[in-house]
Amino acid sequence: MKKKLAPLKPDTRKLLAQCSSATLTTQLFKRGFRNVFLIGLRPLNPVAPVMVGEAYTLRYIPAREDLDHLGVFEDWEHPQRKAVEAIPPGHVLVMDCRGDMRAASAGSILVTRMMKRGAAGVVTDGGLRDSPGIAALPFPTYAQGPSAPTNLIHHHAVDLNVPIACAGVGVYPGDVIFGDAEGVVVIPRHLADDVARDAAGQERFEAFVTEKVREGRSIFGIYPPNEAAKKEYARWKPKSRGRFAGGKAPKGRKK
Repeated sequence: MKKKLAPLKPDTRKLLAQCSSATLTTQLFKRGFRNVFLIGLRPLNPVAPVMVGEAYTLRYIPAREDLDHLGVFEDWEHPQRKAVEAIPPGHVLVMDCRGDMRAASAGSILVTRMMKRGAAGVVTDGGLRDSPGIAALPFPTYAQGPSAPTNLIHHHAVDLNVPIACAGVGVYPGDVIFGDAEGVVVIPRHLADDVARDAAGQERFEAFVTEKVREGRSIFGIYPPNEAAKKEYARWKPKSRGRFAGGKAPKGRKK
């Protein structure tokens, strides 16, 4: 029997939304996790909101001609169609397409429906059709790229909410999926609260470093910080609260 996971805490969700994929991968590396970034996936709409939500997974295997035809979509239990109507609000649909983008894993109608149902985003290591329409939505969606052919040509949907691989990364139902303009990070669910807290602290410190570098300071002694820089940062933090709330660094920051 599967253990029911507690919902992601609102404070954790809020903190993560103020972080970056770069910071989160660093925090996970500190905890021994190296394979957490979904290489090759890009946002269709780079200015969509930051994506934070629990993983709801869909697994595809290679299609077979006698099983995959347009008539299968009449079945309300078809895993792809069922996923669209079953994904809980605040969750991210993560699709395992084996890295094959020769056919789409979904299109604009299904993505729009999930957006309207309150999903937090869509991630696939395959392609998406109707991509110009999806790119116009204020909704986080990540894929290898556009792919017009229907999924039935190369993909057979078989499983919902089971462990999958997406872009070479293991994704378990309930894992926290984060996405920004740089890409997608998978955070093991049991680490999400601690990672969010420490990542917010890292974002705040790196905002301090960025400010000093823009003033002309060398990175030596402040990144990483020596004792003098730590004291300077401690003095800087209270003064920064009005400009830098909750961990979000100034736009244009580079690491």
